[in-house]
Amino acid sequence: MRFESLPEWLHWQETLHFTEVDPGLERIGHVWTALDGDSKLPFTVITVAGTNGKGSSVAMLESILRTAGYTTGTYTSPHILNYNERICIDSQPCSDEEICQAFDRIDTARDKESLTYFEYATLAAVDIFTEQNIDIAILEVGMGGRLDAVNLFDADIALITPISLDHTAWLGDNREKIGREKAGIIRKNKPVVCSETLAPESVLLYAKELDAPVYQAGKTFNVIKHDDSWQWSNKKQSWNDLPIPALEGHYQLQNAAAVLQVISLLIADGYSILEQQIKTGLETVKLAGRFQRIPGDVEQILDVTHNEQGAKNLATLLTEIPTPGRTLAVVAMLKDKDAAKVASILNSSIDMWFAAGLGGSRGMSSEQLSEQLNQSVTQDKIKQSDTVEKAYEQAWSSAKKGDRVLIFGSFHTVEAILRLN
Repeated sequence: MRFESLPEWLHWQETLHFTEVDPGLERIGHVWTALDGDSKLPFTVITVAGTNGKGSSVAMLESILRTAGYTTGTYTSPHILNYNERICIDSQPCSDEEICQAFDRIDTARDKESLTYFEYATLAAVDIFTEQNIDIAILEVGMGGRLDAVNLFDADIALITPISLDHTAWLGDNREKIGREKAGIIRKNKPVVCSETLAPESVLLYAKELDAPVYQAGKTFNVIKHDDSWQWSNKKQSWNDLPIPALEGHYQLQNAAAVLQVISLLIADGYSILEQQIKTGLETVKLAGRFQRIPGDVEQILDVTHNEQGAKNLATLLTEIPTPGRTLAVVAMLKDKDAAKVASILNSSIDMWFAAGLGGSRGMSSEQLSEQLNQSVTQDKIKQSDTVEKAYEQAWSSAKKGDRVLIFGSFHTVEAILRLN
């Protein structure tokens, strides 16, 4: 084995390929073939693409399927605290040993083929799932869909969550272009579920080309919301008195509705999933870093939001869950994010901004971030710090009983504060 520890493997992978992001399936395909793999995996595959709601959708699907007694594998990214979070079986992160053994098998098979950090992770996840003989895998696309490493594997069901502007340098500068990239996960004659009532036409047209049945919110399946419950129905099924998902935000109903359409398709395909198991799965689902609330005299809220649609959802939640005091925001973002747009959406919900720098080649400095914030936020409401930890310390020392501290802008931002707590 090239390395004995997971940190050694990961450090090496970070510099193995000449660039961090290199879309395309040729290199990873060669390695998977060398591992005697096939694009059709020996278990059911649900592939999830979209801009927002991917993580929540994966978590709800996994929670319901595990409650129903199926062995589940989930592959998600990025992680918050530990790399192992990316590859889970029955909601439990795989061990360092399991991942290192998968890396070793990949390293042997790849010969001289270069792989990115993400490609290594994707192959490791599927390799482990195959070794563990799981029933169903839920694979979250990293970026886009068509050229993403996850798309090497054929989806039995494609789930496309809400699409908005993000990664525009790679995916395109409008929803139709981005939608076409996301639609790349669709397979011929295989169903695709769309969370949005107004999905991009590019998604629907590509599905039509492949004779892939489309199940679309508001058209194929419907939701009726009650005060503390909801009802879901399509032509074949109806589930009543469903609990509100245990994830904060009214928009989680949109994610949950599409998840239930996936569940309905699985039932039609022979899976046994009872209504009570669906309810239990929705009630017990957990997901770190999505409006994660830590109570106290000063409440803390951690959210990985980093784009326009996410900011709109966050602004709505801050309004729906008011605080008697002020909202103090610790924010740090990556260079490719539109911090100015995010700030313009959240400005009326935030009383003071503590702008922090993020390290690494992709991180935005506090000066760059402050400059973008200042397009809609007055200078007297912005305080700069070199690091997330310093910004958090400054916000915390400024907070009084009844205030809340919101930490958001990136997975890296949330990670830094969770490590402090």
